[in-house]
Amino acid sequence: MQTGQFEPTWESLKQYEIPEWFNDAKFGIWAHWGPQCQPEAGDWYARHMYHQGHWQYNYHLEKYGHPSEFGFKDVINDWKAEKWNPEKLVALYKRAGARYFFAMGNHHDNLDMWDSKYQEWNSVDVGPKKDILAGWAKAARNNGLPFGVSIHSAHAWRWYETAQMADKEGKMAGIPYDGKLTKADGKGKWWEGLDPQNLYAQNHPLSKDSETPSSIHDQWGWENGAVPPSGEYCLNFYNRTIDMINQFNPDLIYFDDTALPLWPVSHVGLEIAAHYYNSNMQQHDGQLEAVLFGKILTDEQKECLVWDVERGAPDKIQKKPWQSCTCIGGWHYDRGVYNRSDYKSAKTVMQMLVDIVSKNGNLLLNIPVRGDGSIDEKELEVVEGITDWMDINSECIYDTRPWYIYGEGPKAENANPINAQGFNEGKGGPYTSKDIRFTKKKEILYAVIMELPENNQEIVIKSLGTDSQYFEASMDSVELLGGELASFDFTKDGLKVLVATDLEAPVVLKIN
Repeated sequence: MQTGQFEPTWESLKQYEIPEWFNDAKFGIWAHWGPQCQPEAGDWYARHMYHQGHWQYNYHLEKYGHPSEFGFKDVINDWKAEKWNPEKLVALYKRAGARYFFAMGNHHDNLDMWDSKYQEWNSVDVGPKKDILAGWAKAARNNGLPFGVSIHSAHAWRWYETAQMADKEGKMAGIPYDGKLTKADGKGKWWEGLDPQNLYAQNHPLSKDSETPSSIHDQWGWENGAVPPSGEYCLNFYNRTIDMINQFNPDLIYFDDTALPLWPVSHVGLEIAAHYYNSNMQQHDGQLEAVLFGKILTDEQKECLVWDVERGAPDKIQKKPWQSCTCIGGWHYDRGVYNRSDYKSAKTVMQMLVDIVSKNGNLLLNIPVRGDGSIDEKELEVVEGITDWMDINSECIYDTRPWYIYGEGPKAENANPINAQGFNEGKGGPYTSKDIRFTKKKEILYAVIMELPENNQEIVIKSLGTDSQYFEASMDSVELLGGELASFDFTKDGLKVLVATDLEAPVVLKIN
């Protein structure tokens, strides 16, 4: 562990200060990509393929065969990433306005996506036989983008418990899935010499209610009957993560964990955080430029790292910068989303970005990648739509800070509380022309109209009325980014504007 200013305690980590570059960046793009994208059947595939009756189990049975004979280790072997071009993708995302780029280092499926010294199940030795993180890191830095890595593997211990089980009915009833296989079982197989337990980590009893797939959500913080991970497992997680940090010196690290990985059953998450901060300071002449994320943080923990909200946003301005992570489809590539044309539109993404930024947040957006390493044409259309909007309106996003209030209108007036990690995205109905969001940059105020009215009706921004507590007499100039206003007038009732434009909502007013 790298020694320095930070010790592996919550009290010591309170010294952390979020770097300004992150608060200025506002928008990042994420390749949440790994072997679970190969089946093109959505998120958490490596867990649900072992649950008889689940649609992903049925899909696996039809595509690959029974999970006692063709398990997730074999899906990894099927994954080749033959069309992966990280330079092309990262350049595309930078053009779309991303100010940082994230790659997935490992998921709950426990495969390391780099030349890992402490995990023989890694993308260099199996599957695509490529150093995925090295490719992403080079592309990010070639494009001048801070490089982030997401680490999810702390949960493999509990998450893979379905692989210990067996069908309850049918001709394969009682035949165990492949989750308990050992190194000796590999003789004569493609994986000879590898130990499946280094992937599945299932040499332990099942947790309480393990046969109920949803029970894991109540045990995410290792509570409510979860079997605690062994010391050996925790040490291995520590070694792998430190190895990743030392190899790639990432600018950002995302942990898919309550607080820190394996907390509170182990202190390795605290040790990793201290190592990361200290080593980052060494890389930056004593300045701490690192960003570390955790979920479901207490007020004390929000002093120590950056709060990440999954698929949602708080309903008020936050004092400290935070991040929302979401996806235009499923976290792992899902052919069904493509077939249904079910991706978020560029307009929806931009509405989310504006709302998040108005509350002092950043948006990290996943563009799902196919198993072969490419994105599909419908995703490309979304990215191009984001690019078009950012070309006109990005000045209301980058380098901004919250105003007195984040917004007005129906969605701002109705409470929309977060559920656990987040998960309040899209609730409360669609945006209307009465929904306004505000950001500020020095002497400029941006008022973002989230939806255009029908028939070119007048828009009234109440918070900018001459009788409003927020109105300032110096407000005398109103422009429409990318277009022209038919009229504007500061009245007692509000700033009244007529927007005669063919621009796509949300549209941005620049007020000097």
